[in-house]
Amino acid sequence: MAAEAQTNVSRNVRLLVQYDGTDLHGFQRQKGDLSVQEALERAIRQVTGEEPLLAAAGRTDAGVHALGQVVTFRTAARLPLERLPWALNAHLPPAIVVQSAAEVPPDFHARFSAHAKTYRYAIQNSRFPVPLLGRYAYLWREPLDVAAMREAARHLVGRHDFAGFRATGSSARTSVRSVLDCRVEAEPLEGTADGRLVTIWITADGFLYNMVRIVAGTLLEVGTGRRPPDDLPAILASGRRDEAGKTLPPHGLCLVQVDYGDWSGDGPTA
Repeated sequence: MAAEAQTNVSRNVRLLVQYDGTDLHGFQRQKGDLSVQEALERAIRQVTGEEPLLAAAGRTDAGVHALGQVVTFRTAARLPLERLPWALNAHLPPAIVVQSAAEVPPDFHARFSAHAKTYRYAIQNSRFPVPLLGRYAYLWREPLDVAAMREAARHLVGRHDFAGFRATGSSARTSVRSVLDCRVEAEPLEGTADGRLVTIWITADGFLYNMVRIVAGTLLEVGTGRRPPDDLPAILASGRRDEAGKTLPPHGLCLVQVDYGDWSGDGPTA
């Protein structure tokens, strides 16, 4: 049953949403295909009786996962916010879960109030795959030089023009972004003889279309020895997509966290 609405009081609600993107067609609504946005809108409609207008911190592509997606919408429903995740999850598919809900100031916006977002790209570096990781980490069987990948990643930190790491079809007005952190980590891959889970972490004030997956593909080529670590400044300077590595598949990518800092209403846009 939809919650009773109080038309003269509207709350701005922030949701923390997690999802396994394997069988979803990205965040944004897609005609004829199930998206995170469509599923959330349908659940909110069933719970509140209202037609929601959603904003998301990141419009993740089909197959991309999220641990820290943030969504905002306005509602006049009286349902207590501590009960809202329970109510919404009852109407969501198992692959999508609302972890928390909170009221935020009227001018808070999931995307435009964000200071930075952190993505992680996971690579199974192992001769044989671990079945439980197949949906969440790209398999690469050849040994990787993680030290070289780390050296290359450091070149990306700072404010640069990332046109060389942007896929065609981007609608961004500018390709200049500030990367606050880019690092490569490796840990033993449990259940394998000598495999490792290699993760690429990148935090920036905004991302271009497929930027993280292209960065990951370029760093992978550094790890294989196909290109030196000091290729990265040349790719940035060229602005040419064909100078960078291939775009890795979406299933290794996860939106981990959105940082709003001490939000004061003047956060940068992505």
